[in-house]
Amino acid sequence: MKKPLKIGKKEFKFKKDVVTHYKTILNSYEFGEALNDSDYDDILALLDYSNDINNEETNLQENTEADEGDLVIDAIKVVKVQRFNTKCFELYYNDESSEYISYLMLLGEKRYTPEKSFNIAFRNSIHDDIHDIKQRYFDKNSVKGRVKCQETGILSKWTELVLDHRQPNTFSIILDRFKEVYPVSLNSIEYTTTGHHLVFADKNLAQDFRKYHKEKANFRLIRKECNSSRTGMARVKKSAKDFRKYHKEKANFRLIRKECNSSRTGMARVKKSAKDLTVK
Repeated sequence: MKKPLKIGKKEFKFKKDVVTHYKTILNSYEFGEALNDSDYDDILALLDYSNDINNEETNLQENTEADEGDLVIDAIKVVKVQRFNTKCFELYYNDESSEYISYLMLLGEKRYTPEKSFNIAFRNSIHDDIHDIKQRYFDKNSVKGRVKCQETGILSKWTELVLDHRQPNTFSIILDRFKEVYPVSLNSIEYTTTGHHLVFADKNLAQDFRKYHKEKANFRLIRKECNSSRTGMARVKKSAKDFRKYHKEKANFRLIRKECNSSRTGMARVKKSAKDLTVK
């Protein structure tokens, strides 16, 4: 007989019962409302469940000590996802940052692969830098707690804005280049957690990436819905006419006349704008 699914203190006979439970929580709140203590605990339990099912696939070191700099979830609210005009949960942390979560994705998430764990830990390693850039921009430009979105010009609150990596150096591009410059064995890397976030046990590795990221990244502070609409823009479709050689996973080629190539020299270089935000 199949064991019931246990999330926190609750047990569910079928996965569909779990979906119904969290859907009921989501739909019982209006936009902008904070969850009560019971529902808050249920969402935390779901986050723990999502982490636990991946632990056996990750070289995770148990972290039993609380760190002064650890992120803590102060509140969870039901908010509107502008792009789709639907509800979702948003986590609000003690450093005033926030992030959307999907209960369906947490329930259906595949186990971590070594590469997925690696990428998540790298993104978490620059969290403080991202927060610092955003804070400096608000300190300099805020009027009654609002600043202009650098794309739409709309006056926006802190929670309505995110830092977007300016193309072509998106986060994924910077990460790929780092892995080429600093080759490591993904299967041998050890991790720990801070709050509900996966981080590297080796702080030197995180520091190396922070330094590399600082040198390569330029940002714009834009509204969340603008950032969501850009998902996948940096991906390039391959054509049947492409020649793929040594770095076939990274490069796509066309065979053209020399004068055509010469005329394009410098096109891929991106000049920094006065509006760009960078890591200090």
